[in-house]
Amino acid sequence: MKLGAFSISLSVKDLQKSKDFYEKLGFTTMAGTEAQNYLIMKNGSTLIGLFQAMFDGNMLTFNPGWNENAQNLESFDDVREIQRRLKENGVEIGKEADETTSGPEHIYLKDPDGNMILIDQHR
Repeated sequence: MKLGAFSISLSVKDLQKSKDFYEKLGFTTMAGTEAQNYLIMKNGSTLIGLFQAMFDGNMLTFNPGWNENAQNLESFDDVREIQRRLKENGVEIGKEADETTSGPEHIYLKDPDGNMILIDQHR
């Protein structure tokens, strides 16, 4: 499966403090704004999303159709196809994609230890 760009999405208490901390590690803001309560930060090909008051807990995040620079990939597996394949393999989906639609959509699932995984397609 082609899951696209990978990042860790962190639920943070204070967006500015978290931004300052990750900047000290060499990250720069790639997307989002403090007014939107989220920032996507990048260091090389490593991505970290900082989200204040948007969700509980941390998540592994994949973006089908994008590379680590949020640029469109020519070839990618649509989130609905990923969902079908996961279900065929016996993976339980927490929030399913509407398979009658196309374009942007997302699914949630958990690994065996309860870690949340978001597969979030933006195109």
